Amino acid sequence: MPCVENMILPDLSLEQNLWDGGFDSVAGLDEAGRGALAGPVAVAAVILPREPSLHPSTLSGVRDSKLMTAGQRARWADVIKASARAWSLGWAIPEEIDALGIAPSTRLAAERAIEGLSLFPDFLLTDFHLKPDTEIPFASLVKGDQKSLSIACASVLAKTARDKLMIEMQARYAGYDFSKHKGYGTAGHRRAIERLGHSAVHRRTFHFHKK
Repeated sequence: MPCVENMILPDLSLEQNLWDGGFDSVAGLDEAGRGALAGPVAVAAVILPREPSLHPSTLSGVRDSKLMTAGQRARWADVIKASARAWSLGWAIPEEIDALGIAPSTRLAAERAIEGLSLFPDFLLTDFHLKPDTEIPFASLVKGDQKSLSIACASVLAKTARDKLMIEMQARYAGYDFSKHKGYGTAGHRRAIERLGHSAVHRRTFHFHKK
């Protein structure tokens, strides 16, 4: 894992520009599970309070969830939920992914996350691959979870929620070791599919929907 001192940490610069431009409720969105072979795709939406309501140090440990340990993500997820003005999770299940494709399903999960917010956003900041079908103005950012603190917070919530769900699936589908790989296409997971076939939570047509 990269040294924190060498990272460019996400901040509220983008959000501040939007707040200064008259947007009051800026939501960050990010997904987890887009590239997995099993389980749902999850999208989290997070609306942070405007500074100075949110002290800069409050979420100082939050970054791209892929650069955090599971323990760090779990601890910071609680802080994010306590600090946010609003947050929500949206899901698309494997059957929807097989029927629609992964990109439309991710957009569907994003729409559900937005609809679940207790505070309706007037602008969205999303990671580059997440472009919701909405009339709300938005900006999709390359490596958005490394630039926007709102997106980074969403990445943590989406990752922790989906990981928890996949760990719970271990009890029902023990032969696949979901608690280890969370449904992603590791060599061990692929061997389990070859040996056991697809479970009820596998994406049977995923290879047709890689975009």
